[in-house]
Amino acid sequence: MTKVLGLTGGIGSGKTTVAKMFEALEVPVYNADKAAKTLMQSSKDLKQKIKQLLGEDAYKQNQLNKGFISEKIFNNKVLLKQINALVHPEVALDFNSWLSIQTSVYVVKEVAIIFEIAAENQFDYILTVTAPESMRVQRIIERDQASLAKIKALMSNQLQDLEKTAKSDFVIINVDLDDTQKQVYDIHNTIHKETYNL
Repeated sequence: MTKVLGLTGGIGSGKTTVAKMFEALEVPVYNADKAAKTLMQSSKDLKQKIKQLLGEDAYKQNQLNKGFISEKIFNNKVLLKQINALVHPEVALDFNSWLSIQTSVYVVKEVAIIFEIAAENQFDYILTVTAPESMRVQRIIERDQASLAKIKALMSNQLQDLEKTAKSDFVIINVDLDDTQKQVYDIHNTIHKETYNL
């Protein structure tokens, strides 16, 4: 039975960088955010539900209107919760279908929010990636050209790192890439050892 490592962390912590390191070790990686965007675009049923919730402007020329959706849910936690309730079950089905054809010892599921939606029991292991807030802010500014106010608001929608790390099996402090690589390798070996009782 293939095990599932949930990979999470606050915005700008470097989850995707860590995910790529697992991929380099030939571990299959499922990116839940990318899958959500694909499903929001391709699933007629989900599209309809999103339009009912947010209005026809949620799609522009039949394409997902990301700017409009971000604007709508940015400071509205109720709406954010409602859209998550529509999208997450679809992503879960898609992930299970993907998982059923995997043959590796374990896979990585990269998810922005695990503890926020009380999904801890869906994983065999949870890895939280952290980094100092100043470093995370700098990374997001460079990546998204976002304003400091917007970054702070996005961060406020996620649990604090201390809460996440306390509930995690593994924690990577992603400051130095060589060190992060070593930590990924150690986790990879630990899971293999536990699986084969070495």
